[in-house]
Amino acid sequence: MTWQKVWSDLTAAARGLRRAWAEPGRERDLAVQAVKAALAAWIAWAVAGWWLHAPVAFVAPWVAVVLVESTVYRSIAHGLQQLAAIAAGTVVATAVGMLLHDTVVAMAVVLPLAVLLGQWGRLGSQGIYAATGALFVLTNGPVSAATSAARLAEALFGAVVGIAVNALVRPPLYLRDSRAVLRDAAEEAHDILRDVADGLAEGRWDAEEAAARHDRAVRLHRLVEQAHSAVEWSRESLRANPRRRRDALPPGKEYDDAVVVLDYAAVHTAGVTRTVLEAAAEDRPAPRPHLELARRYARFLCQTARALRLYSHSRFGDACDDELREAVAELRDTLRDLRRELARSTTDDPDEVATYGALLAQANRLAGRLIAPGT
Repeated sequence: MTWQKVWSDLTAAARGLRRAWAEPGRERDLAVQAVKAALAAWIAWAVAGWWLHAPVAFVAPWVAVVLVESTVYRSIAHGLQQLAAIAAGTVVATAVGMLLHDTVVAMAVVLPLAVLLGQWGRLGSQGIYAATGALFVLTNGPVSAATSAARLAEALFGAVVGIAVNALVRPPLYLRDSRAVLRDAAEEAHDILRDVADGLAEGRWDAEEAAARHDRAVRLHRLVEQAHSAVEWSRESLRANPRRRRDALPPGKEYDDAVVVLDYAAVHTAGVTRTVLEAAAEDRPAPRPHLELARRYARFLCQTARALRLYSHSRFGDACDDELREAVAELRDTLRDLRRELARSTTDDPDEVATYGALLAQANRLAGRLIAPGT
């Protein structure tokens, strides 16, 4: 089992390398960032260690490599926080070390203070470097003001190198990623709804199939969350980025609207698949919707899936606003007919009423957000 997992991981890594080589995408961006981090460390060491023979030259490449961040803005923000944390830890450790002249006692005094200082909100995720800076002072030979000053200078130089390399060597942009993830989420929602519709139209109530579709619908919500994160990353990647073109605008309101629409689609697609899964259960006492009603509901799901795809294309692909308006109009009509049909089909059986009511509720909610953008 362990070897199978290792082999699966190696295969996935190989696929990622092939994609990075073949086409632009997340894999290539990660590979470029890795090369840039190595380049930043090499430059920092070449200058500080090989050329200047600085006393604590290792600090420069260490800081440089960690500051080649996923966006230029993040490199600058984290660089300032990291320098502040290192400086605080270094100053406190130097003062206490020179006062006590005992490394063990100094560590017992300094490290709790440095760790507490690292929790300061203004240092963010870089607060841990306060304790790291203090450890470097206390464990790397005799404590002296000159060595600590050199260490701070090396940290500053490494930060400058890391930020400069990230800003000047193919600075990262994520506009492509935002559009791709949003399109992927819309396509997955479309495919799930079509699969559910096909099963209902054919009268298939297979519990295994229904469970698989519900699992996909649950995972769809995570895909929408990734899309939301990608939009925020895109906006951040344009800040302080010299690679930004004049026409490269931050993701606008249409991206936020798309995330909201897809979030609704994910939640209510999961609701539809859960209702179908409950109806498909073998030990379910309630009757399933009759075939004609199931086919009407399948038609509604097909139209919803098409409207989702057209919505995605109208925002991030080919202009198809007219088709989207037509699809939304058809969706309205189908939903109206579905309400009437469900009302006529409902019996006095409470279980049957619950099934029909759940299907109608999910239909209303699923259509609501799609109808709004198309009006």
